Amino acid sequence: MTDRTHPGPAALDIENAGEAQHLRFAGRVGIDNLAEIQARLAGVVAAPRVVIDLSQADMIDTSIAWVIETTRRKLVDAGGTVEIKGAAPDLANLLDTVAEAMPVPEPVPAPPGALIALLTGLGKAMTGLGSALVEFAGILGLFLARLVQSVLRPRRFRLTALVHHCEAVGVQAVPIVALMAFLIGIVLAFQGSAQLRQFGAEVFVVDLIAISILRELGILLTAIIVAGRTASAFTAAIGSMKMREEIDAMHTLGIDPGHALIVPRVLAMVVMLPILGLIANLSGLFGGALMSWVELGISPAMFVTRLVEGTDVEHVIVGLVKAPVFAVLIGVIGCQAGLGVGKTAESLGRMTSSAVVAAIFAVILADALFSIFFQRIGI
Repeated sequence: MTDRTHPGPAALDIENAGEAQHLRFAGRVGIDNLAEIQARLAGVVAAPRVVIDLSQADMIDTSIAWVIETTRRKLVDAGGTVEIKGAAPDLANLLDTVAEAMPVPEPVPAPPGALIALLTGLGKAMTGLGSALVEFAGILGLFLARLVQSVLRPRRFRLTALVHHCEAVGVQAVPIVALMAFLIGIVLAFQGSAQLRQFGAEVFVVDLIAISILRELGILLTAIIVAGRTASAFTAAIGSMKMREEIDAMHTLGIDPGHALIVPRVLAMVVMLPILGLIANLSGLFGGALMSWVELGISPAMFVTRLVEGTDVEHVIVGLVKAPVFAVLIGVIGCQAGLGVGKTAESLGRMTSSAVVAAIFAVILADALFSIFFQRIGI
């Protein structure tokens, strides 16, 4: 028994005959019928067998052929069998052309398991870390090569740029570095006195402050502040130049970006970070002495006497030896991130953030390695 769901003449008739479903196109079916055809075919459900009959179609255009092919793929994906019959040679060629031109959707892969996803993410992270280390080694080598060239040919050295960056890196950072170290000294004295008072050893708070600040905290916290302040500035400055294609213009004019951009910045870091470390040491000791005077009654003269008697100069040397290494790490990472900026503002912000994180991480890692090294050699 045949059930006609759309009686009378029309562009499309849909008939259900048992398990088979017939879609009959008749007459000239074109873009004027597109909305009606799409609406009716959208309601077609998958059947075990679907027959698209074009024997009565005088003409179909590309839009209708696209709808027929889309419907065929939908029904096949739903598990049905689709047969196109009665198509004239020109209509069959049109349907074949449309089917070949329509993109085939990529199969969606099954989501990997938790372990596979973890290992994949770990592998990508290690690959990215390896690439970053290779780039870092390249920028470090470029800096050293251009520095040697500047020593051999002093006329190529950009003294004005060095002085400018020394001011930006060092002089302008003195207030925040001094204030930070002063507050750290106060905190160390206050917390140390509270603990040492339980054992009647308040005088040893001077040794605690001196060793902590001179050996570790003074230069470490200074390097962290400079990393957050200067690495981002280097990345933003060089990155904005790259976005505006100024670095390409420098190459065109015969100006070496290594001499003009990298050497002055990194060398300014090497010059100024030890000075900032000394300022941080003095400021931290002053803060510790002030709090010791207020909290424990240790006079400044007694504080200085205990400082000189109980503190070896090797603690100062250990702290300052780290400064040039920290400076090179911060400067090279900032320049590396700046040269890695793309053409968009989004890449500039991303590289600026990554430069700060990478510089701080590198400083802390280097400080840990220094601590192990000095402990092993007995200093």
